[in-house]
Amino acid sequence: MTRESTLVIAEAGVNHNGDLDLAERLIDAAAEAGADLVKFQTFSAAKIVTKTADKAEYQNKNLGGAESQQEMLERLELSYEMHVRLISHCKRRGIGFFSTGFDNDSLKLLIELGLERIKIPSGEITNLFFLRFVGALGKPVILSSGMANLGEVESAINVLTAAGLARKYICVLHCNSEYPTPVEDVNLRAMMGIKQALNVEVGYSDHTSGISIPIAAVALGAKVIEKHLTLDRSLPGPDHQASLEPADFKLMVAGIRDIEKALGDGVKRPSRSEQKNISVIRKSLVAATPIGKGEHLSVRNVTAKRPGSGISPMRWDELEHRIATRDYAKDELIEF
Repeated sequence: MTRESTLVIAEAGVNHNGDLDLAERLIDAAAEAGADLVKFQTFSAAKIVTKTADKAEYQNKNLGGAESQQEMLERLELSYEMHVRLISHCKRRGIGFFSTGFDNDSLKLLIELGLERIKIPSGEITNLFFLRFVGALGKPVILSSGMANLGEVESAINVLTAAGLARKYICVLHCNSEYPTPVEDVNLRAMMGIKQALNVEVGYSDHTSGISIPIAAVALGAKVIEKHLTLDRSLPGPDHQASLEPADFKLMVAGIRDIEKALGDGVKRPSRSEQKNISVIRKSLVAATPIGKGEHLSVRNVTAKRPGSGISPMRWDELEHRIATRDYAKDELIEF
């Protein structure tokens, strides 16, 4: 069995800060790092949050508490024209465009623009209305599960499938929605717990500060890796500090591709590269002392030494007590 390539998503998110030039530079960085998709966020602030809703603790820490969540998000909305420009730039750079739709109208816009799969963010995993709308669309779904327990993930999947989406088209991303996520809170084994309990493909959306956890997730079987990308972690904005800069993102992708190669097909056998070392490193049956013709072979006059180009010591039981058919000098390879 060969492993399919991991889908690596560079989460540009709202790290464009409302600046299309910055958004295009994020696309450039994602393409150069080797990501498969670069993902933005599509929403109408007024449709997803009330005027009085506060920002998350990490958002207040990064931006201050003067503005509401709705005011923050209004600055980060992408218009139809912005989407068209970003999609065109992705095509020029040879990377797939992707975006998370946070409301029904935003999803309709993305589908109109040709998106082939849907990303459900962690905050919508308990939004029955949204889940039913997504399920009825019948498109492949990537479902983030930050802040959820297994029962909530199962309930969301049940809503999607009841609305008409086949389970085989659902991939659940294990995720922790703290930005950045403390390593001790990652609980990476939960990803495999989701796969085993709910019979779905799984992946991992990472909010830790480094690159080791998403690479480890690929080793455990993640089919999708999502990671935030920024040009500069010191930029103002809610997510920059929990993102990777381009050089580190490129290192992460390289590590993921190495792991894919290293996983192999699961069959234990000598690799092509190591076969030449068998005769050098393994041992053969050799004369421990000079042996005369007609002498019985025994542990007193036969031992195992390199090279491994002769009879394997594992066949000693076939030779013990046989009679030497010729003379052997010390260290000479024994023959049948």
